[in-house]
Order: sequence, then structure tokens, then C-alpha cells
Amino acid sequence: MVDMHANSPKTLRQDLLNQRKEFAAGQSYAQAKERLIAGLNQFLVKDGNSLRSIALYWPIQDELDLRSALIAWANQNPGCALALPYARPDKHLDFYEWQDGDALTPSQHGVPEPNPNNPSRPAITPDCILIPCVGWSSSIENDKTHYWRLGYGGGYFDRTLAALRNNNPQFICIGIGFDWQKLNDAQWVAQAHDEPLDMMLTESGLLR
Repeated sequence: MVDMHANSPKTLRQDLLNQRKEFAAGQSYAQAKERLIAGLNQFLVKDGNSLRSIALYWPIQDELDLRSALIAWANQNPGCALALPYARPDKHLDFYEWQDGDALTPSQHGVPEPNPNNPSRPAITPDCILIPCVGWSSSIENDKTHYWRLGYGGGYFDRTLAALRNNNPQFICIGIGFDWQKLNDAQWVAQAHDEPLDMMLTESGLLR
């Protein structure tokens, strides 16, 4: 589905966003979404017991909406919390506890964000982050598969993931995307500053 020509990341990103918009309006979207959320629920049942907090994203630009599944997980697990990112001016992300119905404010990029000064919603260092991918790829190094995310180009997640990994060796980062968004080396190769994903979740299941 993705054009095979090697383009600049900016052009590639725009092509992928256009294709995601078409895909979200298409007939196969509902089934792909259902399968991907089923995969998320399987992960939450299997691994959710070891997690106290999960950072999700507020869906924009046809990103997959995972909120219902995660709200259900938090409701079924007392003491567990959800968090949303807040973009700092230095291009790092902080995370604050989020509950369904909270008032949010658009960031400079138009993404709804929590209020960092809300005393009833403390800052959280999440055990797990779910990150939407514009595109994604995989590479094999020393018999280990690595997954990589092509994002919007701001670098927020790469900086944040590096800091979170330094503080918590058990930290889990899961990319969220569809099979058709997978890129080959001719289209895009992760750069030295790109942080790998621990897992990649698509409609085909959870890739570890």
C-alpha cells in the first residue's frame, strides 16, 4: 500500500498520513481495528498484572482509539492508573494521571493534553507506553528483532523513552500501527537517535 520509492522522511510521512486517512474511511478498517484491540486486550490480561500505570495517547489524525480498552483495564485493576503525555517546551514529555471525563487543553500541536498544575492528577512515571506509529519497520541484530517507529518528526518520544529506560529497566514501550504501514529499508531506515520499540502491536498480533 505504501509507495515503494525512497522519499524524504517528510514526504513519506505525508504519504502515510494520507493513506491512513483513506484506510480509516475504508471497509477493512473496522475489522483491523477490532483485531488490534483484541491483541491489546490479550496483552492486558497476560501482562497487565505486572503494570501499575500505562501511558496512552489521545488519538488525532485517524490514529487508532484505544481509550475504551484501557479505561476498562484501569477500572478492573484498583490501584492502577492511566496517564496522558504533556509536551514540555524542551521537547520532552511528562505524564499525568488521566481519568475519563477530565478537561484537557490543546497543545501547540493541537493534541489534547492534561493540565500539569491540576493537584488531583499527579505526575506519573509510566511502566508502559503505547505510541502510535505513522510508519514502522523491523531489523534483526544478533538474532534479536528490533522494531522502529516513524513518527511525526518532533523527536519527543525518542528523548522521553531514553530517559524512562535509564530509570526503569523493566519499562515497556509498544508501538501501535497496522500491517500495511510496515516500511522496508528502501523506504526508511531508523537513525542513530531513534529509540527502538520493545513490541509492535498490529492487527496481526503483538510482535515482541
